[in-house]
Amino acid sequence: MIRYLLVFIFLILVSNAQADNKREIIENLQNIQNLNFNFEQNINGKIENGNCTIQYPKKIYCKYKKNNKILVSNGKILYVGKKPNFHQYALKKTPLNFLLDKKFLIKKINMLEEQIIDDAYINFKIIENNNEINIFFDKKSFHLIGWQTKDVYQNISVTYISSIKENQQIDKNLFKSPKQN
Repeated sequence: MIRYLLVFIFLILVSNAQADNKREIIENLQNIQNLNFNFEQNINGKIENGNCTIQYPKKIYCKYKKNNKILVSNGKILYVGKKPNFHQYALKKTPLNFLLDKKFLIKKINMLEEQIIDDAYINFKIIENNNEINIFFDKKSFHLIGWQTKDVYQNISVTYISSIKENQQIDKNLFKSPKQN
């Protein structure tokens, strides 16, 4: 009987710790209006890096260091390329549509079970519209530290973020179509 009682107490403690992690992560997300960070991205073995600014909801501007490539979303269209040649995609058809939607992330985190990785990271796995998205948070600070996406074509993209600055003053023109600039 004591064995069952100990198992029950252990399960309650683990459940409370997970609820606390979720609460901290959600509070952090709710308080963030924008993020600026450096990134390292690995897409099917090809590594690139640069700097990004995210403005919630659904806006992003990234400048890649090596090749002057940029990625810009105005909230509806995603532009990727170099001047004057940009590929244009409907944002809603990409995994970024979900990553750039803070309300969506909070809703999903509330519903999902967390995974603790190496006692340092908290992971939530989201499956949405044939996209698999893993988002990672630091277990100590509860801040976003990266994501991994698998799109409908099974392309895997892993993005690590660092040097994160929250709620900075940003130029609203940053998210305009690069074809307009």
